[in-house]
Amino acid sequence: MSILQYARKRHSTKAFDPTRKIPGEKIAELREVLRLAPSSVNSQPWHFILASTEDGKARIAKAAQGNYAYNAAKILNASHVLVLATRTEITDTHLNAILTREDEDGRFINADAKAATNGSRLSYSNLHRYDLKDAQHWMEKQVYLALGTALLGASALGIDAVPMEGFDAKILDSELGLREKGFSSTVLVGLGYSGVEDFNAKLPKSRLADAAIFTDI
Repeated sequence: MSILQYARKRHSTKAFDPTRKIPGEKIAELREVLRLAPSSVNSQPWHFILASTEDGKARIAKAAQGNYAYNAAKILNASHVLVLATRTEITDTHLNAILTREDEDGRFINADAKAATNGSRLSYSNLHRYDLKDAQHWMEKQVYLALGTALLGASALGIDAVPMEGFDAKILDSELGLREKGFSSTVLVGLGYSGVEDFNAKLPKSRLADAAIFTDI
């Protein structure tokens, strides 16, 4: 199928079939798709936690209490649950690690190219760290690029998915020890296969018309 067909067939899964598990080879592909997600100046300000066990999903479901209880079944019945976490700060250690990896991967034809890339990344990160003072917001934007990549990738792999913002990040951060590691949970993705109670699978997709959202110049 074309990418357009995958975009048309994906939907936010409202109920998963708890008896169906995603094959390991498909999870491996999805992990690689997510690893290759784009980010501004290749900043990669994220960490991903993937729960595949009942215990792992139960730990994540602790954050779906009270006003967020409607998401508990999605978490517990999914085959896998992905937590996308954002760095709590842009550190020089992280930026240097990216530069080192780019060098190892052959991204630079010479020292000048390496210096230019480093300078560009520092320019943007310092803009958000020190001038605009919106580094957390900027990094979360990058995590949502990864989210979109994961959702379309899942559809291409025949995996149903649902993004979830309805959870208590403070509870989840504590349960997974994220803040001590310099991260905070931003969004969840349930992964698996649509169940019989997934009413959204039967509904037509609805979006605003082309003319309403595009301006050609």
